[in-house]
Amino acid sequence: MDKTPVFVLTGFLGAGKSTLLNRVLADPAFCDTAVIINEFGEVALDHDLVRVGETQVSRTTAGCLCCTVGSDIRSTLHELHVLANASEFALDRVIIETTGLADPAPLVSQLIPGGAPALRLRDHLVARNFELAGIITLVDIVTGELSIENHFEAAKQIAFADCLALTKTDLARDPATMKDIEGLKLRLSEMNPAAAIHDTHRAQFDAAVLFEHRSYAPGALGDDVIGWLALEKAIGNPDEHGSKDDRVKREPSFGRHGQRIRTFAITRTDPIEGEAFAKFLNLLAMSAGPRLLRVKGLVHDRGEPDRPRVIHAVQHVVFPPTVLDAWPSDDRRTRLVFITDGIDPGPVRQLFEAALDGKSGGAGLALRKIASSIAETFKSGATHVVRALAG
Repeated sequence: MDKTPVFVLTGFLGAGKSTLLNRVLADPAFCDTAVIINEFGEVALDHDLVRVGETQVSRTTAGCLCCTVGSDIRSTLHELHVLANASEFALDRVIIETTGLADPAPLVSQLIPGGAPALRLRDHLVARNFELAGIITLVDIVTGELSIENHFEAAKQIAFADCLALTKTDLARDPATMKDIEGLKLRLSEMNPAAAIHDTHRAQFDAAVLFEHRSYAPGALGDDVIGWLALEKAIGNPDEHGSKDDRVKREPSFGRHGQRIRTFAITRTDPIEGEAFAKFLNLLAMSAGPRLLRVKGLVHDRGEPDRPRVIHAVQHVVFPPTVLDAWPSDDRRTRLVFITDGIDPGPVRQLFEAALDGKSGGAGLALRKIASSIAETFKSGATHVVRALAG
């Protein structure tokens, strides 16, 4: 019996996973694909940013897959198998889109033979009917080098990949940037010599090639990958032995990512004035810099209430918003999800309210608090940011 291939789509925050996934799902050949979307945040958002069409989508909202219950992914695959057997839909492949902070080792350990132990009948059914076919890691040319330098998760995602895909290469318009891209490719080849490297914006690139049926072989990826998987097997997951009721009552732990990583959300029911929101986002990106790991969300713009804005910011880069033709659901609130490194949510919320209400004094106070939290966390002076932005 042929097993259903499972592909893991990963990449650090802002690498463009949802964009690539939309591109793939637009291909009629992928109409019988199940997608598992993992969200790191308190407000569900990614399912509204992925175009579904006829594709079945199962969404994980319990936080980062590598931090929550280890068997979550096998539970979801078992559910998909049961539904497919009941002829509710065809199932040709499964794509798991991870959060940008995901450590791939626990996930791979759940899906490869000899990894995490199959403790239940459900796990045996998953092992007989699904196989890990490949790991695709996206690397953003704009912030990829910084992410590799500053975040171990980014380097680990690259190490576990059997396919690497460069994103945002269409932004390269000068010789210096092109040279930087070649340098990044060289570094990726040194970090993971076994992985093929693709450019997602080359004219001849076909996203479907990333999801061709193959067998994932961690042994071909080097000693580091083998060692990380051995460690996962050795430490196990203490939650595996608890009951389902016990497990769902526990708060998710983000310990793998360190205590500095914070995820929080801001929502607003009333429509927002576009220029005021742009000011907020630019001030935040300038003040937080590399500590602003990711902002993404849907914005209800007062000037065009029936067409929401999809906004993205990664570190110091704020990307132009995308305007959708219509709201993806009945929820028309502005919903923003933030992932930060060493920044308290409170001042960010204060800056949001002050910028939207036109209170420059409140914005200045919020910026000082953001700079103070960064300085306190990293023991480095950040007051120059306050002087530059808040006068």
